[in-house]
Amino acid sequence: MSSEVAARRDAKKLVRSPSGLRMVPEHRAFGSPFGLEEPQWVPDKECPRCMQCDAKFDFLTRKHHCRRCGKCFCDKCCGQKVPLRRMCFVDPVRQCAECALVSHKEAEFYDKQLKVLLSGATFLVTFGDAEKPEAMVCRLSNNQRYLLLEGDSRYEIEIARISTVQILTEGFPPGGGNARATGMSLQYAAPGAEGMTQLRLTAGEDANASRRQSTAWLAAMHKATKLLYESRDQ
Repeated sequence: MSSEVAARRDAKKLVRSPSGLRMVPEHRAFGSPFGLEEPQWVPDKECPRCMQCDAKFDFLTRKHHCRRCGKCFCDKCCGQKVPLRRMCFVDPVRQCAECALVSHKEAEFYDKQLKVLLSGATFLVTFGDAEKPEAMVCRLSNNQRYLLLEGDSRYEIEIARISTVQILTEGFPPGGGNARATGMSLQYAAPGAEGMTQLRLTAGEDANASRRQSTAWLAAMHKATKLLYESRDQ
């Protein structure tokens, strides 16, 4: 990929919407697959009362729109200002209690797990029915649109083309707890290919920092997959 194309993918611009300032991709086609579009606001004339507590709007009780769901609420029910990274808002924006809770949970992904995905980890990678896996560094691209695999060869997999993801686990630790993540299996539609392509990532067997990094990357990818499917459903 040329530096010019990469720069075009990552270019952003500042725009003002009714909800606030947003830093969005200069070209919409290069937007993050985890992103959400701003909702249509419920028209003022259709919400004479708060859609949470049923308080009647008047001169003292003003109506506010939640920036995430677009519904009408009073200040008591929609007074929190919370970061909303999935809609690219620069500053925290007003959200109802239910949406604020969801946005708080998503903030952990952007503040912690996204950094892990961008840093990458080393896996043994098997494409389709190949007999021999290849050691490759797997990471998320800076614009969050591609899964990059780099070793003796290099591949780009568009996140939006991934149809299924399964985290591979083994055993249960002594005393109970969660099974240990050992890899990931996914299917995606490769450009120009018929049917789905199978890809398998397996973490190395060493117990050093590299193994811990791979396990953390798998956990972060599992969370990213949930956000991806939520984006498709909305």
